[in-house]
Amino acid sequence: MADVPVKKPKSIFDEMEKMRDRVMRRAYEIFAGNGEIFGRDLDDWLQAERELVWKPPIELTEKENAFRLEVAAPGMDAKDFDIEVTPEDILIKAEAQHEYKKEKGEVHISEFAYGNLFRSIRLPKKIDPENVTAEFKNGVLRLNAPIAAEARAKKVTVG
Repeated sequence: MADVPVKKPKSIFDEMEKMRDRVMRRAYEIFAGNGEIFGRDLDDWLQAERELVWKPPIELTEKENAFRLEVAAPGMDAKDFDIEVTPEDILIKAEAQHEYKKEKGEVHISEFAYGNLFRSIRLPKKIDPENVTAEFKNGVLRLNAPIAAEARAKKVTVG
């Protein structure tokens, strides 16, 4: 089990905008490469996303005033992750690589993920970014994010 550093970003929205711009540029390249045929905008965009962004499966749960986020990322190492948190969001980035070695022989099928891992998770309640922890074990990244005190439900009695 390895701890993963968690950073407080300047702006998660800047990171999301950079990724959107990269996808937009690639979608235009696909559009131009296909003879600039109109009406395939969504197909070009989705193909660009598939090429540039790897979105691993996640599970977000809430228990005992904390969120627990699990991200399935087999083949990665703890040092590969770049995690940023704000009170409302968690952004996980990494470069996923899979190299084909000649000694393996000829590869006929491979479904190993590669490219930029990029997941932005909007949380249903605010968290305390200063106390978010992360660990990576057996191909699963686990983050524990305590819910901010002001976001917790309060019981009110009628008097």
